[in-house]
Amino acid sequence: MNAPLTERKYAPALALITTLFFLWALGVNLNDVLIPHLKKAFRLTDLQSSLIQSAFFGGYFLAAFPAGRLMERIGYKRGILIGLALCATGALLFIPAATILVYGFFLFALFVMACGQSFLEVAANPYVTILGPPESAERRLNLAQSFNSVGAVVTPFIGAAFILTTTQSGSDEAATVRLPYLAIAAIFVIVAGIIYFTHLPEVVATQRTHASIASAWRFPRLRQGVLAQFFYVGAQVGVASFVIRFAEHVRPGTPDPVAAHYLQLHLIGFMIGRFAGSGMMKFVAPAKLLAIFAAAAFACGAVAVFASGMFAIGAVVAIGAFHSIMFPTIFALGIKGLGDATKLGSSLMVMAIVGGAALPAAMGYISDHSTIQRALLVPLFCYLYILNFAVRGSSVP
Repeated sequence: MNAPLTERKYAPALALITTLFFLWALGVNLNDVLIPHLKKAFRLTDLQSSLIQSAFFGGYFLAAFPAGRLMERIGYKRGILIGLALCATGALLFIPAATILVYGFFLFALFVMACGQSFLEVAANPYVTILGPPESAERRLNLAQSFNSVGAVVTPFIGAAFILTTTQSGSDEAATVRLPYLAIAAIFVIVAGIIYFTHLPEVVATQRTHASIASAWRFPRLRQGVLAQFFYVGAQVGVASFVIRFAEHVRPGTPDPVAAHYLQLHLIGFMIGRFAGSGMMKFVAPAKLLAIFAAAAFACGAVAVFASGMFAIGAVVAIGAFHSIMFPTIFALGIKGLGDATKLGSSLMVMAIVGGAALPAAMGYISDHSTIQRALLVPLFCYLYILNFAVRGSSVP
């Protein structure tokens, strides 16, 4: 467990790629602010507003396999540049979407942006795992993902300052997304320029790969890891998407900016958990730590479903800390030992992010027909499967 984090020759590349983890957090986590915001602007139901996540994570799903295949031919660096270009394009599409005020156009812009982020995920996650000793791959990916959580914490502040308001409505409310997404597009372009002019070592297999989906899928650990990732992303996105609405339900009359603070606390816990989890993996096996965090998330979710008032809100906020290590740990455990099939296995892991499209929609449906507290029964089931993967699935070949 005390293997070095990375080798000196890979340190600059690892540092640069880590900035991508921070960057794509802006796109992912601003959705949690967009959901209540566009819900009011377009007078949507919870199910309709959850289509924001469906469009976004649907883009992740559809782009992941082509991204993996393309990167086998063009390498990590070019794949990352394509991803950044798509992200910038999607962010810029928010400007005409806010002008013509068509909800479907917003969903299309999110879809394009998500396709770009899918390229970044397919490239960056496995790239980080191979930039150093295999024994510290999970810790290295958790550390890189920690900077993703920093971006997740910053994003609600951006949303509360520039998007969420208590005084605007209709077209004015929809138009507030222009400036934040214009700034995000500019950041994607700047980072693309930096990466274009920087040398990144291309880590390649020792022989030409002829891996296929079937050859990758024959690994039981990968199969179970993909399903665990599907459930984790669905739970993480679903809970974060409804933190604001949950607070408003449990404590009626809570203004949006105040409810957004609970989301900020949720994400701060997520960030602290990532850094702390990365440190703990020096002493605790990744699979064991994943099991502990899954059990704790289940306990917090149960309190959120059955308690009331600030106890329920506090439990939802606390779940963020226990979500923290799940994605990178499941990812690293799932692709471990795939050899030439690593890039395709990584594509399957990223395709599993479609859980963020499916399960929040299921939660929205339950919320519309029951209560938003009952909708949290969905992530409770997810945590049980992740616990099973940590205890049993991660140890199979």
